[in-house]
Amino acid sequence: MPVDRDAVRDTAKYLRQVRPIDPAEVSEYVPDQPDPRVIQQVLREQAMDLGLAEGADGLFRPAATGPFRPDFDGVDRLPKKYESQLESLLVERYGPEWHQGETGAKIRERIDRLKADYFDGRSVQYDRDVALAYAIYHLADYYASTQYILATLAQDGLVPSQASVLDVGAGVGGPALAIADLFDVDRDPTELPILDYHAIEPSPAAAVFESLLGDGPRNVTTELHRQPAEQFDPADSFDLIFFNNVLSELETPVETAERYLEFLTESGTLVLTAPADRNTSIQLRRVERNLETRGETVYGPTVRLWPDERPTDTCWSFDQRPDIDVPSVQAALAGEADRAAPVQNTSVKFSYSVLRRDGKRRYDFALDRSNVAKLGDMEAHVGSRIDLVVGKLSGDLSEGGHPLYKISDGSESVSHFAVLVNETELNQDLSTAEYGDIIQITGGLALFNEDEAAYNIVVDEETIIDRA
Repeated sequence: MPVDRDAVRDTAKYLRQVRPIDPAEVSEYVPDQPDPRVIQQVLREQAMDLGLAEGADGLFRPAATGPFRPDFDGVDRLPKKYESQLESLLVERYGPEWHQGETGAKIRERIDRLKADYFDGRSVQYDRDVALAYAIYHLADYYASTQYILATLAQDGLVPSQASVLDVGAGVGGPALAIADLFDVDRDPTELPILDYHAIEPSPAAAVFESLLGDGPRNVTTELHRQPAEQFDPADSFDLIFFNNVLSELETPVETAERYLEFLTESGTLVLTAPADRNTSIQLRRVERNLETRGETVYGPTVRLWPDERPTDTCWSFDQRPDIDVPSVQAALAGEADRAAPVQNTSVKFSYSVLRRDGKRRYDFALDRSNVAKLGDMEAHVGSRIDLVVGKLSGDLSEGGHPLYKISDGSESVSHFAVLVNETELNQDLSTAEYGDIIQITGGLALFNEDEAAYNIVVDEETIIDRA
């Protein structure tokens, strides 16, 4: 017999003001006194509406409020439980020797095709086999990059402790696992966050997604919507909406992303991500800038530091974090050393854009020509030492030469780079500043690099760098 959900809800609303909620006690107030385990499941499903979090003791208490502040110190590997779950799916599909012989060769071929299609901007056509190959190659690095992005947003106070999240194009679940795990905290039971996570994935990748995510951690409710992104019409709004590595697979990425901005809460955030390769990264910036022309605000990590100025350069910009350990499924598939490079993917490089509808920016101030030079006017400063305020938009891009960093102030039509030719105590902030940080450059030498058709700001013993 169905449980009286209204009775459960009303009882929980009363008890939450009095004491921790025990499902067994709630059962006593509900018609037919359902099994406490049934009550527990109903409370989990209604956690967001009731503002309740479940403690390790099985009791429900008011969830944490205010911004979510996770404990986060980076990602060094995909958690072993997910490696084991993925390997079980591979064994179920191909048998225990899935990584060997003809089967292993076919999986490696699928991974090669996936990479070629993605780098060439072709849409990936999924079936069960392609989805599993995709999971082998991308589950770990997408897990890591999503946690870094979400932790950055949380650090800025953009993630509520009671969060509703929509993941558009969830794929095989790397971002989903990352988000759920970050909310799966072990704290004082009076400070527990809760997450209502929704995913859109119409392809056969959804089956892999469901197998890996399962029921999710305690205090994380999940729902998968198997329909195209263009057709999804939610009943509620969301605090965070992610387009994770999916823009290049949409026919109308700008229009689709713009439509989803309508589904944000008043203080909500839209996050676009893409792999760091040139084509997908540049496409992400094009989408970002198109949305900006339609009235949306770029929160970060790119900057707009001059009034009424917008960047028009190519902007191949990406963040890079420490490599992760080789996932066990990749190591097994690589087998011999000559097969390692094509199937092992341990670098954590990603491009992302954060947009909002309320006009809020990460760094919201306006520069003035009386204090600093503008990158958009750099042609007039070539050969001179100048002062600048810019955002740092890359790690070290050099390949054995002088450290090289992409910089921007939001006014440029040509790419600009800071070149560290002589590091001192007074300019070391250039190398130590994080991706997206604002730095002040005093006494940088402006030069034009004809080979790269870009401007270089030389940072030497005469230059001072301060992190703003």
